[in-house]
Amino acid sequence: MEVRTPNPAADNSSTPQQHHQRHASAAAASKQPATSTVPVDTTSVSQRLQKELMSLMMSGGDLGVSAFPESESIFTWIGTINGGKGTMYEGLSYKLSLHFPLDYPFKPPQVKFETMCFHPNIDQFGNICLDILQDKWSSAYDCRTILLSIQSLLGEPNPESPLNSYAAALWNNKEDYQKMVHKQYFAGEAFES
Repeated sequence: MEVRTPNPAADNSSTPQQHHQRHASAAAASKQPATSTVPVDTTSVSQRLQKELMSLMMSGGDLGVSAFPESESIFTWIGTINGGKGTMYEGLSYKLSLHFPLDYPFKPPQVKFETMCFHPNIDQFGNICLDILQDKWSSAYDCRTILLSIQSLLGEPNPESPLNSYAAALWNNKEDYQKMVHKQYFAGEAFES
């Protein structure tokens, strides 16, 4: 069995609209047949994910992050992130979906927010703009690293590279921003998968 994946070139000189279009086209490309000719050993990937699961179970909850396989498949997980202390997300808990590719850890998992999250780097569909999930991915990263990075992103967004331009514009008005965070969170709207 072979997995083929596209390798879009990273370009950090784009406008926010081009940035959003690139993310949208990358999402569309991820639904296309893959293009790499690397043979896949699903046994080693499964073993790696089992080790990551054990590591998370041993230490993750203490850090405000956790994740477990969603069903029988070790390749689909549901994660939880608690908002960091001292951030506008403190006291809130967010659910995420993680879909690990067959060539993990050489390719990053697809991670999306399932709980509505008002944030400059998260769009209305739960997509996340985070470099380690795209062009800065390393096979040294694991699920715990991903969850902690997303947790950190909640408190330290990058408004210069927004997926949600309204959240980015509101970021400097802390009181109104926090009202929007809570309004969307407590509305209880989940993203459509």
